[in-house]
Amino acid sequence: MVHVLSSRILLRPADPERSRRFYGQTLGLPVYREFGTGPERGTVYFLGGGFLEVSGRSADVPSPTVRLWLQVEDAAAVHTELSGLGVEVLRPPVREPWGLIEMWIADPDGHRIAIVEVPADHPLRHRP
Repeated sequence: MVHVLSSRILLRPADPERSRRFYGQTLGLPVYREFGTGPERGTVYFLGGGFLEVSGRSADVPSPTVRLWLQVEDAAAVHTELSGLGVEVLRPPVREPWGLIEMWIADPDGHRIAIVEVPADHPLRHRP
């Protein structure tokens, strides 16, 4: 099994302000953090053991507007395991310029899922 350490759903709504009202006011989800400025700024909400991020905008059909972000201990091991199970790997693990190791997979409907490893030397693992 994949041992998920953290997760985040990324939502690209057609109307970001309406979505922020729904998640923040109607549902009452507490805010974890905010970033950017203007109508398409990002807001990340606590969502149980994970987070829901409402940011940007999309006029696409619903399936490409939702992404999952799953933090794991070892992206290479997850890549090997999931590839062996026939999971569609859109991109194998790569160390990104920002220091995280990321790979992308797709669920059976085509929803994109990021599998992310935070290396031991990454600033996210250290307090300032």
